[in-house]
Amino acid sequence: MSNLTHSDSIVIDTTPDALYALVSDVTRTGEWSPICAACWWDEGQGPEVGAWFTGRNETPDRTWETRSEVVVATPGEEFAWKVGGKYSRWGYSLEPADGGTRLTESWHFTDDGIAFFHEKYGDEAQAQIQNRIDAAHTGIPATLAAIKKIAEQSG
Repeated sequence: MSNLTHSDSIVIDTTPDALYALVSDVTRTGEWSPICAACWWDEGQGPEVGAWFTGRNETPDRTWETRSEVVVATPGEEFAWKVGGKYSRWGYSLEPADGGTRLTESWHFTDDGIAFFHEKYGDEAQAQIQNRIDAAHTGIPATLAAIKKIAEQSG
């Protein structure tokens, strides 16, 4: 099985603050994610630590929803959340670079997530975990490229 952590980076021609405003607006996730088709905040919530949102994920095989909790919300620096509050951690970190901003997307499948998959999928857990690993490895570069296109067109 591959590593349970993956990240990739891209330099985008915009400011850290402008890019943070974009990636912390989870309602726009469907514009750049190859799997997450839509997200929405719990009523009255927004990009702040402790806020919850729901994401609808779609693949050719299935559609499902997850709830996530924001765990880091530092404007211009980092925005991150944990699926189910503990199963996996996704996030964006931002830093000035080459006249723009280096955006790094990261993913980590937690021990709680591994245990949950073993409980939910039994003998199929390893295959399901590998599926999520593969999706992160292909999805992160695709997501970063889409965010770059959106940010640079609007910027």
